[in-house]
Amino acid sequence: MISIFLKEINEFLNSLIAYVVIGVFLIGIGVIMWVFPDTNVLDYGYASMEPLFSLGPYVFMFLIPAITMKSFAEEKRSGTMELLQTLPFTNAQIILGKFFAGFFLVLFSVLPTIIYYFSLNKLGNPPGNLDTPGIIGSYIGLILLGGVFTSIGILSSALTGNQIVSFILAAFLSFLFYAGFDAIAGINIWSEWSYVIGELGIMAHYASISRGLVDLKDVIYFISLVSLMLLITQLIIGWRK
Repeated sequence: MISIFLKEINEFLNSLIAYVVIGVFLIGIGVIMWVFPDTNVLDYGYASMEPLFSLGPYVFMFLIPAITMKSFAEEKRSGTMELLQTLPFTNAQIILGKFFAGFFLVLFSVLPTIIYYFSLNKLGNPPGNLDTPGIIGSYIGLILLGGVFTSIGILSSALTGNQIVSFILAAFLSFLFYAGFDAIAGINIWSEWSYVIGELGIMAHYASISRGLVDLKDVIYFISLVSLMLLITQLIIGWRK
């Protein structure tokens, strides 16, 4: 698994797309937080990282599929998938190696945004007037969300041999799991089932953690969803072997 992990990291960082994707993500988040009139923190009147954590998931929907779209699709296109499966790795090791590589790159992309915390910490009146526990909780939520979107991206890449199709499918499924269930729950035909439908989606659990309340049930939800996506990926890879 470590060999697969290092191979994926090396291939990604040796490609131009890596720096384009990470650069676009950081520039996009920076513009949202410091430039756009409706979201920049300078117009808020108080120090807050709310724009990052409220709009970050939607930026993730494009960033993470761009990171994961090559995972299996490129292996199939180049014909190296069969070669990879002849090596002394189980399907689970291959999938986990690719997943953790993608997840590591997501963390690598998010890490520079910590500078925003220190900037706002200085800009606060008085300095340090920030909801630090809430920000920590929001970062935990963003990281867990990144894990889910990465697993969805890995699954999407396993479903097709075309990187563009993988990207579109991953972006669609990420949006569906993040906001789709909440939108469906809002339709006034479900009565008492609305709450249950909403809890099936990511948004309810992400919003809970983003308030600084890191509840065990929310963490279990994210881990379970990642496990489910990777299990389905393993079944697909095993079926096509």
